[in-house]
Amino acid sequence: MQSPQLTKETKMGLKSLVGKRMTKKVKFMNEDIEISKLSVSQVMEIQEKAKDLKEDSAEGFAILKTVIRSACTEAAELTDDDFATFPMDELSTLSETIMQFSGLGKTQGK
Repeated sequence: MQSPQLTKETKMGLKSLVGKRMTKKVKFMNEDIEISKLSVSQVMEIQEKAKDLKEDSAEGFAILKTVIRSACTEAAELTDDDFATFPMDELSTLSETIMQFSGLGKTQGK
């Protein structure tokens, strides 16, 4: 089976998707919130920050906040003090869900 050739319409269609965000609803603290898949540049930035991460460091929490701020609607407005009010396990689960939805982890893209 031969791959279809890219037509002018296909190329233009792909170009029109630049910057588009894929989203889904997930539960956080028993409420529905919307998350977006991270872009390649966001994933690379997070991976670079995590490269030299030491276990149990404050840097890990900073990366978790970066993941959530990057993928959750309105999370960019949350302060560090706001994050400190949430249960840690809820934040960790949300961050893991975002990373999996973005193609990283055991159940990639689900």
